[in-house]
Order: sequence, then structure tokens, then C-alpha cells
Amino acid sequence: MSLPTAAVAAGPRPSAASLNNARRMKLATFNVNGIKTRLPQLLDWLDKEAPDVVCLQELKALHGVFPQAALKEAGYSALWKGQRSWNGVAILAKGEAAPLEIRRELPGDPQDDQSRYLEAAVDGLIVACLYLPNGNPQPGPKFDYKLAWFGRLQAHALGLYSSGHPVVLAGDFNVIPTDLDVYNPKSWQRDALMQPETRQAYADLLAQGWVDSLRHLHPEERIYTFWDYFRQHWQRNAGLRIDHILLNAELAPRLKKAGVDSWVRGQEHASDHAPVWVELGKAKAAAKPRAAAHKSKS
Repeated sequence: MSLPTAAVAAGPRPSAASLNNARRMKLATFNVNGIKTRLPQLLDWLDKEAPDVVCLQELKALHGVFPQAALKEAGYSALWKGQRSWNGVAILAKGEAAPLEIRRELPGDPQDDQSRYLEAAVDGLIVACLYLPNGNPQPGPKFDYKLAWFGRLQAHALGLYSSGHPVVLAGDFNVIPTDLDVYNPKSWQRDALMQPETRQAYADLLAQGWVDSLRHLHPEERIYTFWDYFRQHWQRNAGLRIDHILLNAELAPRLKKAGVDSWVRGQEHASDHAPVWVELGKAKAAAKPRAAAHKSKS
């Protein structure tokens, strides 16, 4: 089984076996806000919740200091791309088989050296882990970069969506999609996360057919994934929903549950984000072709 051109990068090509696992699984995304600082919290969460596949953002660590040994001891193999002080993304998979790399950069800008995107074949899925730029202050070059990055994501996601494979886009999108996703819209109306251009870019992405898992299963509920460290936001449940898990048409029918492990945000020295997760059911087996009727000779 080959992948579409838009999903293939230099390096090993995922095999048919790597994209044909149809078991039930739990997939999560978690902005750890510094993997060296939050490693105890990450390991505690992995032990308690036991997700099968995890996308991590904001590693804030160079490639060589990623805690591969500690994660392996916890039962997870990993693929990662680090960067000093900022950014950094990783994909974890439970078990010995490491995620099979597809690409390490979002296409469209060869000069972009920020570690914000990682794509791999994991447990029968194509998993794209992303950390979309924050964009503040706006207006300005950081907001322009955010929108340009979003445009590149839309272009690449279109190919992934129509690839014929089950695909998930997971990560910190730095987008507040609607007023339901923020505790007080007036407090954030000048922020890059909820500018009309940002929201429209996210809406245009969903218009390709992607399903926003959490909102799909909880259409009217106020659910947050991020609580700022300032002004007692966690204690007051004054949060934002900016971490998302999007599923394409091949994967969305398998969606069973979705939620946020908000207890992680209440830990000592916690990240300002909490893990978001989905539970996926088994894929339906393809119908076997009917054998042709045997005609007897006259």
C-alpha cells in the first residue's frame, strides 16, 4: 500500500502492515510545556491513563536530551523532533514498535526551521502531531507567520484527508474555534487565538471534512484544555479549548468517546494544558468478495 504524494517524505515508506492495524485504541494529545520539567507529571499520566498513542507538543528541549530511556521504561517508544527553549513535538506509541516516520516538517516553506510538525504511521493510523504558532502579538510578523503556517497546514491536510487511510491531526492548534470554547470571549477578543482570520482558518480546515472529535461528541458543553497560570484561571475554571483531535472520513466512524484529563492540570508544577483524548473502536473488516458460481459443463 503506497501513500499519496502529499503524505510522503524522504525516508522509509510505511508498509501495508503498518497501516492495517484495526484494533481498538486510545489516542491523546498533550502540550507538556517543557518535557524535562514536566517528565514526572507525564509519566504519572501515562501510568494512570495508559493511552496507546500520544502526540506531545512544546518539548522545549534539544533533540539529544529527549527522555527516551524513561519513556521506554514506562512502556513507550517514541519519535521526536526537539528544539532549544521553544517548540518541539513527539509521537509516542505503547510497546516496542516505534512510530514509523513519514515526514518531519510541514511542506510549503523550506526556510521554516521551527519544530512544529511530525507525521508517522502508528498502529494502523497516519498520525500528524502539530504545534501551530501562537501568533501574538497581533497584528505583526508573528500573526502573519501563524496564518501562513495555517495555510500550509490546510494544503497538506487536504491530501491527507483524501488519502484513503485513517488519519488524525492532533495537537495544540492555538485556536479558540467559537465563543463556547472560551470562559469569557471579551477577555480574549484581541488575542491572536480568536481573531476572525484564525477562526476562519480553522473553519476552512474543518470544511475539508475533518471531524473535531471533542466538539462532535459534546456539541453544547463548555470543555477546556488550557488554563493560564495567571489570575487563578485554573482555580476558577477560566479556560480555553485550543487542543484538538481531528479525524478524517476513514477514521471518524470509529470515534466512541472523547474527553479531557483535566486532573493533570491540578497537579503540582503542572503544564498549563491538560491531555485531550479519544477512544476509537475497531475498524470494520472489509467485506470478502463473493466467490463466483461454478458452472457445470454440459
